Amino acid sequence: MIEAYVGESILGRAIKKGVIEVEAVNIRDFTDDRHLTTDDAPFGGGPGMVMKCEPVFKAVEALNARRNGAKPRVLLMTPQGRRFDQKMAEELARENCVIIICGRYEGVDERICEQLVTDEVSIGDYVLTGGELAALVITDAVARLLAGVLGDESSPESESFSSGLLEYPQYTRPADFLGSRVPEILLSGNHAEIDKWRRKQAIIRTFKKRPDLLQNAPLDEKDKRYLRELQANEVDEPKSTTD
Repeated sequence: MIEAYVGESILGRAIKKGVIEVEAVNIRDFTDDRHLTTDDAPFGGGPGMVMKCEPVFKAVEALNARRNGAKPRVLLMTPQGRRFDQKMAEELARENCVIIICGRYEGVDERICEQLVTDEVSIGDYVLTGGELAALVITDAVARLLAGVLGDESSPESESFSSGLLEYPQYTRPADFLGSRVPEILLSGNHAEIDKWRRKQAIIRTFKKRPDLLQNAPLDEKDKRYLRELQANEVDEPKSTTD
């Protein structure tokens, strides 16, 4: 599952260029019995199975041994963890290496959390069959922040959440589609005015769709003044014009 996803598109190209390295480690490779057992029934009874300590510890220790004692961040995907967001993606992008443990079944033995894991992480308040999809979400979000992964190095800076605001509306050819035309400012060639328009649109979109983000968004005085106008007038988000 992991290898299939990271082998395609932007991540696949970055791996081929040697910009990033993603390795899928099979925990079963670190078991000692002929059944390759990675889980067992919980002490005290109850439904489901719990991931065992030994193979998980051995897998992480083997990865650490290859790094000459340098211990990376070790993430455990769990609904109980810190909510993953763009700020955390930026934190992880500054790390040289990150290990992500994909939880399964009823969870992992608590001693893994206490002695091995540095960060418990969740991508949302819902339950998945396993942590693989969540790990891929983090891998994708973090990798695209690294130099050389995206074709345009400025792309991450303008994306939603990176600036603290949602991204402004985007348009491409044709300029007129079924009588619906893109805003004239984008066709003007005046990049200074286009930048102002985009900034205002980002504020409008955030105000309409995610007003909670505005509490911590880096707004200058012009932004704050415009936001107060929005709050006073409830301005609708501009759309393309239609005949």
